[in-house]
Amino acid sequence: MMHLHIRPFSPDDLEDVVQLSLLAWTPVYRSFEQVLGTKIYSLLFPDGEQAQRSVVEKICLEHEKTLVWVAECDEVITGFIACTLNSQENGQDNTGEVELLAVHPEYQNQGIGTELNHFALEKMKESGIKLAVVATGGDPGHAPARRTYEKAGYTALPNVRYYQAL
Repeated sequence: MMHLHIRPFSPDDLEDVVQLSLLAWTPVYRSFEQVLGTKIYSLLFPDGEQAQRSVVEKICLEHEKTLVWVAECDEVITGFIACTLNSQENGQDNTGEVELLAVHPEYQNQGIGTELNHFALEKMKESGIKLAVVATGGDPGHAPARRTYEKAGYTALPNVRYYQAL
């Protein structure tokens, strides 16, 4: 196993994290388009890459609400995780939520996502969090994410969301 180092996100990491997320989530967006069809997909994601960039930038730079860590191997950012403490899930103060998680495609299936999850869960515990939550898709593109969360000990509660183009 490679030497993995997890450290706090720095604003200098932003472009690397954005680029990593664009690469890591490409299969997810392809899966969305296959499942939803082009018409619904284009309504939901009219400017997909720019919207994704904006979400990652916003979450990574909101340090008062969100904690972000990056995983490095040989000084290369290979993944990141962002979580919100006291996310108010179900109206409870002691809940933490994983907002984003991505691993660079060249480093996937090497345990980095699981390590990032374990790291974030430990930080949540240290902060007094009693319940951790994460949401992910049920489509084929999210299968690796589901495996990662299950390996980290999360319990899934299936949820279905329907779309229809009008």
